Amino acid sequence: MDVSATSTTAPASEELHRQLASISSTKQELQWKELTAENLNITYSILLSQSLANTLMEELEKYIHYYSGDLTKVKIFGKWHQIPRQQVAYGDQGLKYTFSGTTIAAKPWFPVLTTVKELVEKVSNQSYNFVLINRYKNGNDHIGEHRDDEKELDKHTPIASLSLGQERTFVLKHRDARLKGKLYRKIASVKIQLEHGSLLLMNYPTNEYWYHSLPQRRNCPGVRINLTFRKINS
Repeated sequence: MDVSATSTTAPASEELHRQLASISSTKQELQWKELTAENLNITYSILLSQSLANTLMEELEKYIHYYSGDLTKVKIFGKWHQIPRQQVAYGDQGLKYTFSGTTIAAKPWFPVLTTVKELVEKVSNQSYNFVLINRYKNGNDHIGEHRDDEKELDKHTPIASLSLGQERTFVLKHRDARLKGKLYRKIASVKIQLEHGSLLLMNYPTNEYWYHSLPQRRNCPGVRINLTFRKINS
C-alpha cells in the first residue's frame, strides 16, 4: 500500500509523534560542532536520542515506499545508470525536483514525516517544503561526488541532513581540488562521521564550492536512512 493513501495514524505512530513534538531543544540549546574551511560552513549536532532514533527508523522502514523503474536511474555523461541506493521524495503539493536527467515529483507528506520536518525547522530556524530520502542497505550502497546546485533549490537555505542507522563517512571536496593542471589547488578534504540521530546543516555557500559524497565502506553492514530537507522555489 502506498503511504500517500494512508489516512489514519497507527498507535505507535501517535506515540512517536508525541515524543518528537515534545522535544523542546532550539538551535541555541543544542551542542553544535562547527566545521569551517575556505567557503565551507557546516554545523553538526546529535538531535535524537538513540532510542528515539531507533523508533523513528523503524517507523520509516514501515511506511516509506521508494521509487522504482525509471525513477531509480540517473544520466551521467549521456548514459543512464542505476543509482546504488534507494530513493524517494516527499514535499508540498506540486513540487518537483530535477537532477542528473531525472525529474521526480514529491509524494505528499505523512504525519510522522511532517513532525520530523517541523522539528528540523525548529532547531535550524529555517523553513522546508521538500525532503529527499536515501536508503543505503549496507556499505556497498553509496553516492558519488556531487553538488546540490539545481536551479530549483533556494541556495541560501541550508540543506538539513538527518541521519539514521549505520554510521557512515561524509566526505567534502573543494571544487578546485578536483581540477587538473594549473587550475588545481591543493585543498584538504573534510570528513565527518554521520552518527545515528544526527543533524548536519550544510550552510551557504558550502554547496557552491564543495562537492560531497558518501563513499562505499565494506565495514558498514547496517542500513542507513538519510533525510535531506530542502527548500524549493516554486
